[in-house]
Amino acid sequence: MAAETPLELFAACLPGVEPYLAKELCELSLVPKPLFQTGKGGVSLTGSMETIYRANLWLRTANRILLRLGKFHALKFVELRRKAGNLPWERYLSPGQPVSIRTTCKHSKLYHSGGVTERVLGAIGDRLGRLPEINEFAEDQPSAQLVVVRFDHDECTISVDTSGEGLHRRGYRLGLAKAPLRETLAAALLSAAGWDRKSPILDPFCGSGVIPIEAALIASHTAPGINRRFAFMDWPGFASQAFEEEKKAAAGARHLPSAVILGSDRDAGAILTARQNAERAGVADWVQFSQAAISAINPPRGPGWVVTNPPYGVRISASNDLRSLYAQFGNVLKKQCPGWTTAFLCNDDHLASLTRLKFEKGVSLNNGGIPVKLSIGKVLPE
Repeated sequence: MAAETPLELFAACLPGVEPYLAKELCELSLVPKPLFQTGKGGVSLTGSMETIYRANLWLRTANRILLRLGKFHALKFVELRRKAGNLPWERYLSPGQPVSIRTTCKHSKLYHSGGVTERVLGAIGDRLGRLPEINEFAEDQPSAQLVVVRFDHDECTISVDTSGEGLHRRGYRLGLAKAPLRETLAAALLSAAGWDRKSPILDPFCGSGVIPIEAALIASHTAPGINRRFAFMDWPGFASQAFEEEKKAAAGARHLPSAVILGSDRDAGAILTARQNAERAGVADWVQFSQAAISAINPPRGPGWVVTNPPYGVRISASNDLRSLYAQFGNVLKKQCPGWTTAFLCNDDHLASLTRLKFEKGVSLNNGGIPVKLSIGKVLPE
């Protein structure tokens, strides 16, 4: 019996997160290392349907997992429709099932995205015998199978989304504090900071609690996608038994974390929200949240990590509030956390420098459309 042809997959992520996503994929042993290719906005890999199941279930830093349905050269619309119609749509769509098509065209003769979308929609109808209904894709509540079409230098790549809702939607965060941080980015910060998953970790600007909660999920080896649905569950060939076995194995791998995980914020409403989110995530017993200003933090003895997303803004020149906050942040860490590793996000190098902390490296990232830098270093006492 012939072996199955490996599926071409792409794990998409925020710019700057690629190395940490690649590290995750290696740790999960989803595919051998030589098959990884890290590019802008994600990591390419090959695998099977089980790879899709495990990637969606376990990846913490990926936005979504795409399956490359086909790639071909096309200069005319009639050629596009014919070649797109030859793809095996029946494996991933039922006749008449709603679809959402996201199209981009660059440096190609077929540059009109609306025209490309129309032909791909027609090609799906040709293959399945029924023209699908087209819906607008909603990130938070997708009601259709997402199809991604990309033209670049006359090469057309067509992918189907395997995830549905973005993978940052773990299902626990119903309440949001100010300036929410995506769960996937929070997980990337923890990876970039080099947290060993055993030492104490503190977020003194925790907001809705996403960094401490993600830390607890990591330290307890909890699969982030274990309580949600995925787009592949609606595919005609979905092997529900195989996926249930993956979920059963994931549930059995969960264990008590050994790390002390702390989150604090001066805002009482944020702390209430954080505790509710931790409860929904199933980690409320493993995270200690407290209402406290930065000056009142009380970390445990010994080395640990401070990983946080302090307030920052585009317009900081009109007020000294943030300048004073960052200066105080640095002073408190030197006094209370000597020898600890610190990693914090900021969109302004001058603002970050006011902490007077020594940074070993900086990682360029993007938070909600704002270019930011994760500054990482050791806290040295005065």
